[in-house]
Amino acid sequence: MKAGKKAAARKRYFVIDFDSTFVRDEAMEILAAIALAGHPKKNEIRRKIAAITKAGMEGRLSFSESLEKRLSLFSANSAHLKETAQVLKSRITPSIARNREFFKNNRECVYLVSGGFREYILPIAREFGILPSHVLANSFRVDKNGAITGIDRKNPLAQNGGKARAVAALKLKGEVIVVGDGITDYEIKERHGASTFFAFVENAARPPVMEKADRVIGSFDELLYHYGLPRAVFYPHGRLKVLLLEKIHPLAEAYFAQLGCQLKIVPEALSEAALIEEMSDVAILGIRSGTHVTKRVLDAAPRLLAVGAFCIGTNQVDLRTSAQKGIAVFNAPYANGRSVSELAMGLIVALSRRIGDHNTNLHNGIWNKSAKDSREIRGKTLGIVGYGNIGSQLSVIAEGMGMQVCFHDVSDRPVIGNARRTTSLQELLERSDVVTLHLDGRPQNRNLFGDREFAAMKQGASFLNLSRGSVVDVAALARALERRHLGGAALDVFPDEPRSSSPAFRSPLQGLSNVILTPHIGGSTEEAQETIARYLSAKLMNFIDTGDTALSVNFPNLQLPAFKGAHRFIHVHRNVPGVLAHVNTVMSNNKANIVGQYLGTTAEIGYAITDANTKHESRVIEELNAIPDTIRVRTLY
Repeated sequence: MKAGKKAAARKRYFVIDFDSTFVRDEAMEILAAIALAGHPKKNEIRRKIAAITKAGMEGRLSFSESLEKRLSLFSANSAHLKETAQVLKSRITPSIARNREFFKNNRECVYLVSGGFREYILPIAREFGILPSHVLANSFRVDKNGAITGIDRKNPLAQNGGKARAVAALKLKGEVIVVGDGITDYEIKERHGASTFFAFVENAARPPVMEKADRVIGSFDELLYHYGLPRAVFYPHGRLKVLLLEKIHPLAEAYFAQLGCQLKIVPEALSEAALIEEMSDVAILGIRSGTHVTKRVLDAAPRLLAVGAFCIGTNQVDLRTSAQKGIAVFNAPYANGRSVSELAMGLIVALSRRIGDHNTNLHNGIWNKSAKDSREIRGKTLGIVGYGNIGSQLSVIAEGMGMQVCFHDVSDRPVIGNARRTTSLQELLERSDVVTLHLDGRPQNRNLFGDREFAAMKQGASFLNLSRGSVVDVAALARALERRHLGGAALDVFPDEPRSSSPAFRSPLQGLSNVILTPHIGGSTEEAQETIARYLSAKLMNFIDTGDTALSVNFPNLQLPAFKGAHRFIHVHRNVPGVLAHVNTVMSNNKANIVGQYLGTTAEIGYAITDANTKHESRVIEELNAIPDTIRVRTLY
């Protein structure tokens, strides 16, 4: 008996508000919108209803008065109630929806409480496995024609303090937790019907309510995390700080905001010192090409889990140190390929027709209509150095414009269309009328093009670089242009690029004839930036939530299956023999039943994923962290 009483005292009940908590909206406002369809004053009445709701939620109006005033503003029937229920099914709060399993597994301990009406709440509750007897709500009176004639006045929920009285009548033996967004939810605790009140702000943040709460939570995941309960998201998104720099497309900001992450947006690139100041609590860092993530930055970022380069290149990130600290780095290698290819093609035409010089002359009032040194590109040879995603796309576009294409790449790339692979870079330079670079920023490519390479090009040929500023000796290019060995050049990238628009840009190429300079805009199209924002934001959060590292540039690439009903242990370690055996020993000693295990390695690190379907003790995490050569341990549910 004593043991039984002790167990009962530990039982935990969750009393959850419905409107603006379980669902995103105030259900009565949806009912009113449906019932008022076609009414000439529909919008005016809806605004009045919303204002009354707000006053009631914040305690400026008693609940019974709020209810009466709203119901007096419209007439509804049973068909409207059914339609409201259908709408509400599509308006479940996201963090509630993704934790559907919690409600089904804890149906005996979950109650929905609402000043709203059972007629549209019960259909929602059934889909989550919540018992009908655990739905505490008002009821309408309906006549034989289905018209609503009133409400059940005897129901305590139709009266002031009704939620508190309804919960008190349950006589729950154990810990009672209330989750809601209104003063009437807080009253349950205030009148001693609950031990803890969580102000829920995923849908509506009401300051008067938040001030009275024991805790403020931005998602249901945070509540489950607080009590150590299984949940869809192991680490609540509301606890993740995301820092986005350099005018990353607003779609990324919207994506992280929708998930409830803490966000900070900085429109420009940051210096190393400025970035260090920001990094103490950042979990996800989003950058473009102008921000350098150095070892010093990484040393100042103890909570950093992932870096997203919202561009193609990652040479601005210390990938080795990132991996050694268990920080995954992702980029978007294919998202802006079309945009860069189109710009390259446009620049090739512009150089061949000397568009830059003609444009400058005309802006200066000089009318110089001449065909001198102006040529078609049809029949000319385009030499592409670097035949990856961008180079191969450009190859197709150039062939469509009538050019012949040859390419050079250190990797064995498949040939597209009629392009021809050259036996050497020298051969490509000697054959091409236009040479364009599409290389990565690896150290061995630094100053790949200098005096010797420019001298090997055809007299009068054009040169383009839309890859990395470091691959070209710009002074050597300027010399080749000044002595008229090259006929023109177009550059979109430079060895030293300003972090913002404030510093003056300087280059030895400025002022030279038939030279077009653009400020690293190859991937700066709306289409490319939207694609990058969608792809990379989802990739970063997928890593956070599941551990998936597919297409990471510094971690072993593991495309992980979905896991359900299991704990996922993530163990990042130095790639030395025997670590996986240690992991399995920890699991075995703690009687954790392994249902799936995955391992990937690079030369320096190992990435071990272990899925176990049994409950584990906290010491499992402690013992995994104690394994020699461990870098980082994470657990996911």
